[in-house]
Amino acid sequence: MTSILILNGPNLNLLGTRQPQVYGTTTLADIETMCRVRAKALSVDLAFDQTNSEGALIDTIHAARGAHDGIILNAGAYTHTSIALMDALTSVELPVIELHLSNIHARETFRHQSYISKVAVGVICGFGAQGYELALDAMVGHLERAA
Repeated sequence: MTSILILNGPNLNLLGTRQPQVYGTTTLADIETMCRVRAKALSVDLAFDQTNSEGALIDTIHAARGAHDGIILNAGAYTHTSIALMDALTSVELPVIELHLSNIHARETFRHQSYISKVAVGVICGFGAQGYELALDAMVGHLERAA
């Protein structure tokens, strides 16, 4: 069965209370529940994780090789700063979709730069929590086309 890893980076554990005007009021637990329902409907296995540590994100990406068929990554602010995350994604040779709750291109200029998008098959941003479902649909479609 197809397996997809959804990996969330720094500060996403605070969803629902952190800047709700930007990120909404949906919690990360709500998003995980929503994703599990969608994954079941798509007949895919789902792993869902969050960490505030760049090193832990890299370790989880490395562990995905051979365990998952694709990665959906909301790297938070590491998107704009981490060459190490980009290198880890390149190293595992799995398709990745970059995901953001807000439209990073409509925000501060420093958020327009993404190291993740350079190695991603696509980017989904600006759709709030619904973006996670869109990313699952997109990853399943990508994997089916690549098979």
